[in-house]
Amino acid sequence: MVELKKLGALVLRNMKCYFKDKFLFFVSLITPIILLVLFMTFLRGVYIQSFDDIFKASGFTLTQPRVKEGLAGSWLLSSILAVSSVTVAICSNAVMISDKIEGTLNDIMITPVKGTTLSISYFVANFIVTFIVMICVYFLGLIYLAAVGWCLSFADVMLVFADIICCVLFGTLLAGVIESFISSQGGMSAISTLVSSMYGFICGAYMPLSQFADAMRNIICCLPGTYSVGILRNHMMTPYVEELESLGLSEAGAKGLLDGFDCNLRIGGTFDKISYSGGIEVPVWAMYLILFGTCALLLAAYISIVVVKNGKKR
Repeated sequence: MVELKKLGALVLRNMKCYFKDKFLFFVSLITPIILLVLFMTFLRGVYIQSFDDIFKASGFTLTQPRVKEGLAGSWLLSSILAVSSVTVAICSNAVMISDKIEGTLNDIMITPVKGTTLSISYFVANFIVTFIVMICVYFLGLIYLAAVGWCLSFADVMLVFADIICCVLFGTLLAGVIESFISSQGGMSAISTLVSSMYGFICGAYMPLSQFADAMRNIICCLPGTYSVGILRNHMMTPYVEELESLGLSEAGAKGLLDGFDCNLRIGGTFDKISYSGGIEVPVWAMYLILFGTCALLLAAYISIVVVKNGKKR
């Protein structure tokens, strides 16, 4: 009970440190801002043109353009949520690195607090902070979808909410493992910059995997972060595709949208015009399995790092 009180106090302290640092909070939101700017400037037009090409190839004439706008918006929101769950976790976990740099960690360790309790407090605080930021982003995204075109049911909204928890868990564990080895401001800046600039590309969040060369697409499909994007794509974009089917879009056209915009992830095969042929399709349940399996491995790695570090301090 005493350790739980200490853990609660440390978690609260770590969260306050994050939200009090306005610059750190702003840096955490850089990736969502970049994605939003990219979407507004040119990505939206690219997506809309791709949708129109698929509609034309399927002989389909759209009579309700709000569905198309909502489909593009759901792509944007799923991208932001998937990428930011990692980038925000990396930035918000900077509290742990700041404690190392400023010597606060040594001051805390003088107190009767176990090293494992301190490590857990960083992880829990990072998870809560990242989750709060992601829910805010999600809420704003839902407002945008309601404004441009709404096709989501209550069940869809809840499924995406559950997906966010999975993505935040993955991002928090990844941040904990990576940043356990960083103890300088330069290292922190390098990791934040690297992740913010590259992660969106290597997980297929910025551009559909169908636009990549087959070899590159297969490599990206071997990375677990790709499947955090995949589960969000499925639960955000599929309702819009189903609505388009009810308006007359053919089964081939619907498959083209799901294939071309990463709802259907496939290892191997080739992308021909509007859909995949050959290869092995990864079902949604397998995406969850890969994501949770990766989380389990990261958790084991994080626990091992904590045990080893605390063993050396004794």
